Amino acid sequence: MTRKAFKMTVYADRIDEYKKRHDPIWPELAETLKRHGVSNYAIFLDATTNTLFGYAEIASEEQWTAIAETEICQRWWTSMKELMETNPDDSPVSVDLEQVFHLD
Repeated sequence: MTRKAFKMTVYADRIDEYKKRHDPIWPELAETLKRHGVSNYAIFLDATTNTLFGYAEIASEEQWTAIAETEICQRWWTSMKELMETNPDDSPVSVDLEQVFHLD
């Protein structure tokens, strides 16, 4: 298991809609995440900067990366692109964070 952390940016005027679309996420997307080895996944919001902090425990980077190739993930990205900073392929602009401390 690998701990993965990353940050993204949601548009200030779209925060409520971002929250609404995650409550809950599409069942097919949740199933795809789990099938690709994702567990203990959470996203937190810093409302002062509109920064989203994502944390997930993943089975492998390869499985995590493969999620992007699924049809359900690509549909999710397309549905979310109006709410946040995105890349040309509609994926969220995401910056991986380096773990510098962990306490079990």
